[in-house]
Amino acid sequence: METLFMDNSYSIKVDDGFDFKLSKDQISSLDLIQTGKNAFHLLKDGVSYHIKISEGDFNKGLYTISINGSEHHAVISTPLDELIEKMGFASNSNKNIDSIEAPMPGLILDILVEEGQEVKEEDQLVILEAMKMENIITSPRNGTIKKIGVKKGDAVDKKQLLIEFQ
Repeated sequence: METLFMDNSYSIKVDDGFDFKLSKDQISSLDLIQTGKNAFHLLKDGVSYHIKISEGDFNKGLYTISINGSEHHAVISTPLDELIEKMGFASNSNKNIDSIEAPMPGLILDILVEEGQEVKEEDQLVILEAMKMENIITSPRNGTIKKIGVKKGDAVDKKQLLIEFQ
């Protein structure tokens, strides 16, 4: 019988060709130093890597990163993402969402919509700064903005209401 317990490793796919897993312990043991906004220096096996995150969609785990000047596209999946996919709940899971909550604590840098505004799936709604990165929260579906629960400059907690749909 298969267990539903998840491991604590993240699956990372780079440029649709290189797949690997990193555990939380492996991530925390990396020799990684933040050198600027969305910029990092990694030392691995005596090799120096300069990493810059140029674009990120936290909700989908999609990132565009530059490593020593070469651009790459990465998809990062959490153990929960993989379980949801495996159980078949991922397809159309966003279509019935009535509200968006903060995925993590952070600071609201900008609100890109207004109450009453019609939005389409993937439209940018809010920019949330969290873990020293700007995360663009996009619309999971077509709809109308009923309520905006935050304002620019607000500090938010995880699970705090950001946007409510009609």
